[in-house]
This record gives sequence, structure tokens and C-alpha cells, in this order.
Amino acid sequence: MTLLSRRSGAAVVGAAALALALTACAGSSAPAAGTAHDPVATIGLTGEPTNFDLTTTSGAAIPQVLLNNVYETLVSLDQDGEIVPQLATAWTVSDDGLTYDFTLHEGVTFSSGAEFTADDVKFSLERVKTNWTINQGKMALLDHVEVVSPTEAKVVLTKPSNSWLYNMAGTVGIMFDTDGVADLANTPVGTGPFTITERVQGDHISLAARDDYWGEAPQMKDITLRYFADATASTNALRAGDVDMLYNMQAPDLVSQFETDSAFQVLQGTSNGEILLGLNNQAAPFDDERVRQAIAYGIDRQAVLDAAWAGYGQLIGAMVPPTDPYYEDLNDLYPYDPDKARELLAEAGAEDLSITFKVPTRPYATAVAEVVVSQLAEIGVTAKIETLEFPAVWLDEVFTKDDYEMTVILAVEPRDILTVFNDPDYYIGYDNSKIAPIAAAADAGTKEEWIEGMKKVAKTTAEDVASLPLFLFPNIVVADAALTGIAPNAVTESLNMTKLAWN
Repeated sequence: MTLLSRRSGAAVVGAAALALALTACAGSSAPAAGTAHDPVATIGLTGEPTNFDLTTTSGAAIPQVLLNNVYETLVSLDQDGEIVPQLATAWTVSDDGLTYDFTLHEGVTFSSGAEFTADDVKFSLERVKTNWTINQGKMALLDHVEVVSPTEAKVVLTKPSNSWLYNMAGTVGIMFDTDGVADLANTPVGTGPFTITERVQGDHISLAARDDYWGEAPQMKDITLRYFADATASTNALRAGDVDMLYNMQAPDLVSQFETDSAFQVLQGTSNGEILLGLNNQAAPFDDERVRQAIAYGIDRQAVLDAAWAGYGQLIGAMVPPTDPYYEDLNDLYPYDPDKARELLAEAGAEDLSITFKVPTRPYATAVAEVVVSQLAEIGVTAKIETLEFPAVWLDEVFTKDDYEMTVILAVEPRDILTVFNDPDYYIGYDNSKIAPIAAAADAGTKEEWIEGMKKVAKTTAEDVASLPLFLFPNIVVADAALTGIAPNAVTESLNMTKLAWN
């Protein structure tokens, strides 16, 4: 496990460090609702899913609930980001890197009661290319899947890939029941330990443990996910015992009150989430590289981190977290230099620039936006904030219609640099002609070639200021001190609830 330290942003590795995040004092409020004799828990979150269909609906809120909990994959990621077996007991890869032979667990069933077999592997993986409307590119290399036996599936790629198996631990690797996809938006059917029992839009989602789960049964029998639009309301709910845990806490300035209270534990895990100042590369003024570079010089990212997120998190110079194998510290590419920013704006004929800043209704976004607007004013750029309801309106206007100039978003998908920058039709609109051949060659090369190639991709996008990563988002978890089995490192989009228990 990895802890991100406050302000310094240094990484401290080791599970033992998590225990040190718990400090004690007297006079705390009552503990939350769950007890050792009552196997239920309530978790406070932000960013409610609009529906449950992650094959056609973007955003991290859906896999946060469903991945690993309701749906499972052949392989998954552990808390250190390492690939481990899930529905597959083992796999082998051919010498040419084109063929993956998976051996499947026996006795696995879906929540519908249907048996999970290699036919479902074929159906699920091939369906990504034909029925999904998002993330299709992650399965573009798939040639076909052969059903060798009910517990053996042979997956054949069109060319070798360093990233394909890793991607299989995410949403595109989810195994679906061949007869269970009729109503994905409302009724997810998976092999996981939980099922969805209730959804009250604007309030909560309820999950119940399956009595017939094939693997190790979760200790929590019922889990309720409560959604809060207001960070203060969520912390008040934790104090009052209405929730047992706040995951990915959106009020860092309120964390200190829990750090000195023995009724609670505070964990700060690492994440894949980058706070991205998104610039529309295909629309004026950000179709001019000089203007994008001016923005990079004009933003004091450390000041943004300190003011907007109380110093929690870590500065990054590209859309690559330090936990990725091709990470390289690129923070010095664009040091804070307002004079250089004004010089570039003048060169581009963009003095007294006025832009619209479309900001989603998320606590991190509004906090960051206020600081960014103030800093841009110092270099002669007027940024007018236009608040968009998230997820519905932001996804429609910014993500889908590309109707924006500048935005800010938390990009949480693992290893998402190619998702964001290697597709000119993506909402960022970056011209990927320089990085596409580098990325393709790297993915098909040796592991060493892949790492070096992806470093080139990261540096190119950072130099071009395709958009500006501001900082790596910390995964702050505040919970009842008696709650165990918390997965603090957000290595995937999933909030893995399978190990939660009361001490």
C-alpha cells in the first residue's frame, strides 16, 4: 500500500504506515451505525451514477459501485497495482504474445443462477467491439476467442500488447451472463459477491451479499452507498453515525478533526486520479499551442494544491502517476513564470484573453476553479466560470459535444494517458499524430521498449500542453475505527467492498 504525504507529496510505501494514520484522543462522538454484531455498513460517496450501464455510459461512478463487487473479471489488480487472478485460476501467453490461454474457476455462477463458462468469456470480450460505445479501443487488438472447454478459453490478439492484460482488470474485462444484458442500466447481473437490491436516485444504492457466491463470502451482508453533494454534509453524517466511512473524501480541510479522534481512522491512499485542467485543442484559443503553454506557465500548481486541496496530493507534470512503470518527473517542464506566460500570449496575439471555464459541480472542481481563475487574471486572462451539473450536464456538453474551451475534471481511469490524448475525437481534441506511432510501437515491443516509448508519449503531451495535469488526487478515507478491510489505494475505478468487516 502507498501513502501520499500531505504537502510534500512524497510517497511512503508500506502497509504498516496506514496504521500510523490513526491517532487518538478523548471525548469523541459515538461510533457509526455498524457494529461487530450487525454485519452492515453505510459508505458516504460523491458522484452518483446516472445508471448502471458502464458499456455505454461514461464516468467512474458506475464501476466504482459495480467492479469487483457485482461484476468480476478474469484478472484483477491488488492494492499494489499488480495483476492477480480472479475468475481465471491461471493463464499462459504464447511466445509470440498473441495467444492467452485462460483456465477458469469451476463452480462459478452469476447472480441469475446461470453457470459461468468459457462461452461467457467469448461473449463478453467480443461484445466490447460490437456493443460498447466507450472504451472500445481497449479491445481493438482482439481477434477472436475460442471456447476450448467450459473452463478453458483461448484469447487471440491481432498483435502483441503490453497493456492488454492490464486493461482486462478494468471494465472491458468484465464477464457478463450471455442472457443477462437485456437491462444493464437497471439490473446488472454478475459473478461478484454482491447484488444491487435498491437504487433511490439522488440518495442511495443498496447492495446485499449473495448466499450462493462462489468465492470467499463477504462479511458484510448489506452495504448502503449514500451520495452527498455537499462535503460538509457528508462529514456531519459521519460524526452523527449516519455513515461508517467516507471514501475519497471531498473535504480535505475537514480531515484534521478526525485525525485526533480515537473513534475514527484516517487513511490517505494513492490513486490513479489526475486533476486535469482540460483544454479544447480543437477550438480557439487553445488550438494555438502558445496559448496552452502560456496557461501552463501562468498556473502555480503548488499554490493550487495548497489552496484548493489543503496540500493533500502530489504534483505531476504529465498524466502518469508515480505508480505507473513509465512515470518520469516532468514537473520542471513548465515552472511558474507569469512573465513568460504574458510573453507567449502576446506572441499569439491573445492579450486580454477572455474564456469560458465550464466547471462540474464537484467539490474538487469548484475549489480548483476559483484558484485557477485568480491566477489566470494575473497574466491577463479572464476566465468566466460556468457551473455544469455533474455528471449529466457536464458529460453532455463537455465530454460528448465538445462544447467548451476550458474545464477541470478528475480523470480516475488507470493508465489513461492514451485514452485522453491518443484519440483526436476524444473531448480534449489533441492531435495525436506524433504520439500514435510511438504508442503503437511501444505496446507491441518488449517491456523495456514499452516503458521507454510511453515515457516519450508522456513527455510529448506534456511539452505540447495537450492539457494541464494539476496534481495527483489523494484517496482520503475517513472511517469508524472499528471498520477493517478498507482498500485505501484507488488503483482501479472500483471501490472494492469485498473485505469490509467489523473488528
